Amino acid sequence: MRRALPSILSVITAIVLCFIAAVLTRDLSTAAEAFLSMVWGAIGDWPQFIETGSVASVLRPLGESATKAAILTFTGLSVTVAFRVGLFNIGAQGQLVVGALTAAVVGAQVSLPAPLHLTLCLLSAAIAGALYALLPAILKLKRGVHEVISTIMLNWVAISLVDNWLVVGPLRATATGDNSISGTDQILPTAELPRLLGEGARLDLGFVLAVVAAIGTWWFLTRFTRGFEWKAIGLSQDAARASGIDVERGFVEAMLLAGAFAGIGGAILVLGTTLKYPATLGAPWGFDGIAMSLIGQAHPIGGFVTALFFGGLRAGGTRMQLFGLHKSFPELMQGLALLFVAAKLLWERLLTRRAKK
Repeated sequence: MRRALPSILSVITAIVLCFIAAVLTRDLSTAAEAFLSMVWGAIGDWPQFIETGSVASVLRPLGESATKAAILTFTGLSVTVAFRVGLFNIGAQGQLVVGALTAAVVGAQVSLPAPLHLTLCLLSAAIAGALYALLPAILKLKRGVHEVISTIMLNWVAISLVDNWLVVGPLRATATGDNSISGTDQILPTAELPRLLGEGARLDLGFVLAVVAAIGTWWFLTRFTRGFEWKAIGLSQDAARASGIDVERGFVEAMLLAGAFAGIGGAILVLGTTLKYPATLGAPWGFDGIAMSLIGQAHPIGGFVTALFFGGLRAGGTRMQLFGLHKSFPELMQGLALLFVAAKLLWERLLTRRAKK
């Protein structure tokens, strides 16, 4: 709990500052209604449910929150896993892009029974993301290129290659008549992630996969020998080598897993929400994964909880437009929270001083 306090205080501070900004630009009553509406949009409109008995008023917001949280969980895990061996994977966005495109192509062009088709799409996306993450690992090991530089550059290579060429060129959707269709062909129904609550909510299997991935990653990093070896590499490469640990192998393994997680995040976006690779993926999910990991203290469960929180805020943020506030307020809260988490030393000093008193 003490380790989580800086993140909790950072998030609370960010929300308070954003609320003050809303009050200054509107008024207290409007700001309060807007923020309350955002909450109901995240966890379900319970007052409306009590008043009307409409189950959809609760299930639909919860489904939106869970869908966004699942993608953020996987991109956050991508950054967290690399952190474990002392690498900073800023390339989750590029890995997510290639994973999403792979899932879209396999989902649209391959015909298989539903369980096999969905499994193949997820597996293909994981492999595509892993291979794309392998490039910076090789560059670091063979040529000494810092992973921050290589992953940043590979992000834009993937985005430019996919969005500016493949999606509008060779992989563009087949036009019907005089209608022009953006993005790739729509995936087949056998490749879609099954919805857990029916058509009334978008909660799908992706959320279950995110929960399993977060718990499984935590279990691997804390209960398996290889997980402890990765931690040793992250703490000190020289000490790890002196202990007989293969540091280079650890780098490669961690980056492969990080890329696979980001690729699966892209697959969940395509197979559960867009149902094709659109003209553009919209939100920078991969870059948001950095915030999920850092605010979550580079812990798999902490990152999952952070993803749940900000996924809910994003789902409810669109309602703020009804009160004259921009829907990007949740992203502003996330950015401020990340900024305050970066001031970890300040929080630790404040907490230490309070403990001494």
